[in-house]
Amino acid sequence: MMNYKHSRLLGVLALTAVLGSIGCKKLQKEGEATAAKAEAEKGAEDKGAADKGDDKAPAGPCGDLASKLCDEAGKDSQTCGNAKTILGLLSDGACKAGIKDFAQTQTKLKALGKNCNDLVAKLCAGVNEDSCKMVTEKTKSFPPEQCTSMLEHVDEIIADLKKQEMANQPLGAEQQATIAAADAPSFGPADAKVTVVEFSDFQCPYCSRAANVTTQLKEKYADKVRFVFRHFPLSFHQNAQGAAEASMAAHSQGKFWEFHDKMFANQQQLDRDSLEGYGKELGLDMTKFKSELDSKQHEARVKSDFSMGEQVAVQGTPTMFVNGKRVGNPTDFAAVSGEIDAALGGS
Repeated sequence: MMNYKHSRLLGVLALTAVLGSIGCKKLQKEGEATAAKAEAEKGAEDKGAADKGDDKAPAGPCGDLASKLCDEAGKDSQTCGNAKTILGLLSDGACKAGIKDFAQTQTKLKALGKNCNDLVAKLCAGVNEDSCKMVTEKTKSFPPEQCTSMLEHVDEIIADLKKQEMANQPLGAEQQATIAAADAPSFGPADAKVTVVEFSDFQCPYCSRAANVTTQLKEKYADKVRFVFRHFPLSFHQNAQGAAEASMAAHSQGKFWEFHDKMFANQQQLDRDSLEGYGKELGLDMTKFKSELDSKQHEARVKSDFSMGEQVAVQGTPTMFVNGKRVGNPTDFAAVSGEIDAALGGS
């Protein structure tokens, strides 16, 4: 059985994942992250078992009982998935008896669900309306024991949710100016009405999808929008820091975007030899390129970008801002384009 600490952490991860951007998330505490990973893997196994049960939902009286139970517990709940699996093992007679005495099951389910209802009420009392709606929806899939554990940490969870709410607020004018400063790799007119800033990690698979979005943005808005690239290499991506520094070495020779595209097309090969190989393919001055990597000439610059990202509550990659407004899904061209069009159409 999961302990309070793990249950609270998983609950917060499940809740804040909805508020946060899609992508690779920054680790907060290594121990908690390891614990969360283990528990999440266990949860995925449990969900997989429930999903398999759903694929083989029982027929006849047992199917009727499963339907009644799922209507009561919630079709997306773990209780529903587990019930379908278990009821598939019972005889029709046993399920008929269960239907006959279903009032008792309803009473027990309501008792199990009380803590989840209490959790929703307490969390909603401390967060904004959007967060409350999200909490109400997500908690439906929580097993009762997780709600019970999370009730012991309501204040901490509210604090985490409020932190995420703050992170989703548009940036102030000074913050926008800082992250969009002219020292970063960019394309598009300097005086563009709309500026897009992305914080990215060359080893993050989601960032590869966002890179495809960037290509589409360049094709559609090249003369209307300025796009700025910032580095946010995550600590658990072994080659991300080196790749970021190599991209800046390429930038010093006017080949940042070519190197950017080459690395995202080859995310599994970002070791030093591979980076040098890409430099040769792009016709870089390899003596200069190697020297800058060996001397760590661009290390401070990459770390400065990372610090800048932390100051505007970047918690993972890719994170993208359109005129200071955080984009919910930067891996979706339609979502990003919608934000840009809205900004272009505004006064």
